[in-house]
Amino acid sequence: MKRSIDEHLLAWKTSPHRKPLLLRGARQVGKTWCARQLGRTFASMLEVNFEQDRDLSVLFEGRLEAQRLCERLGAYFGTPVVPGRTLVFLDEVQACPNALRALRFFREQMPELHVLAAGSLLEFTLSELPSFGVGRIESRYMYPMSLREFATAVGAEALLDLAVSTADQGGLAPVLHGQLVEHLRTFMVTGGFPEVVQRYVEARDFSSCGEVLDDLYATIRDDFAKYRGRVPSARLDETFRSVISQAGGKFVYSQVAPEIGCAQAKTALELLDLAGLVHRVIHTDAQGLPLGAQVNARRFKVIPCDVGLYHRLCDVNVSATLFGDSRAMVNSGAAAEVLAGTELLAAGAPRRRAQLYYWQKEKHAGNAEVDYIVQIGDGIVPIEVKAGTRGSMQSMRVFFSTHPGSRYGIRSSLENYSGYGNIKVVPLYALGSRSPA
Repeated sequence: MKRSIDEHLLAWKTSPHRKPLLLRGARQVGKTWCARQLGRTFASMLEVNFEQDRDLSVLFEGRLEAQRLCERLGAYFGTPVVPGRTLVFLDEVQACPNALRALRFFREQMPELHVLAAGSLLEFTLSELPSFGVGRIESRYMYPMSLREFATAVGAEALLDLAVSTADQGGLAPVLHGQLVEHLRTFMVTGGFPEVVQRYVEARDFSSCGEVLDDLYATIRDDFAKYRGRVPSARLDETFRSVISQAGGKFVYSQVAPEIGCAQAKTALELLDLAGLVHRVIHTDAQGLPLGAQVNARRFKVIPCDVGLYHRLCDVNVSATLFGDSRAMVNSGAAAEVLAGTELLAAGAPRRRAQLYYWQKEKHAGNAEVDYIVQIGDGIVPIEVKAGTRGSMQSMRVFFSTHPGSRYGIRSSLENYSGYGNIKVVPLYALGSRSPA
């Protein structure tokens, strides 16, 4: 399946300023598959999986000299390591901290060699090696498949491209718009984990897709035992499920579970965030750029990393999502927010982990809240997400009244492309395809 990260990996391969690369992201988002796809563009690839074969860590004991390591790897695998022709892929590299430490020496001593490393719980190991390769390592961040990547997998990429190209003309003809809404409905059920998408492409069986999601979450839960022993696995599971139940609103630690204290819930959430399984949406005043300079870190929402997993753990009726009216298809506004947030993350530049923001103004007569605040060019753009085709834009107008520098806003819903004055309507299926101009 085609992934948007592929072109970035090819650009890394050909860059004269290339450094050893870390491919970062949650488990099961497709890191290994993409690395192997890149490997096909080389004369040879040498793949080391430190979790599958823990004995391989012995190759990285002693002096971490690049030439010595290449000789050891070549002898063990029977594959000569040739700079410029061989891709050295170190998978599940978090299981061998010495391999992570060695990356800087590959850069210093063999800069012409292509070295790619990946890992599911990589962030935990890196947090214990804060200066292991500053300035000598580069990173790319991966997420589950976006709706655009899903559309490509099911043969609807050309239709989505057509929709985006007709944005200024009011979008697609209703029948074609309806087809993309149907793909959106399907994506809400499957989500973007590659194994689930592959199962849907092959079998078109939603029950089977649900079983794959169950297996994936079981794997994720098994990983909880590896989270450095700071929080019991049961607490991590309860915190993740609380993220599911609290999605769409301010996250409250005390609502995680009666028996969990706020301190333990906070630690559990930090670990889930570090693993890429959840993403915080932080409150910003949005009075200027950068947005991160005006945040209140104590006020935040949290979304899970994948809309399909959200749908599955919410135990939403699949038929209601696939065949119900627009009000039922995305399980009210919370699922629409999860979808929009994950699409915005996936659309970001992969060189750094993206950060999401929202805005809220608390008033005696009621709250005004804008779901997402993004920077487009040198402008601050508010985004309101609607689950169907209706809904007021009162919060957006309150935002404009207090932020006169914002030129326009975006309403993302099941509507076709249109507009309401300085508010542009962008269909949910196109929100992550490109930044609206």
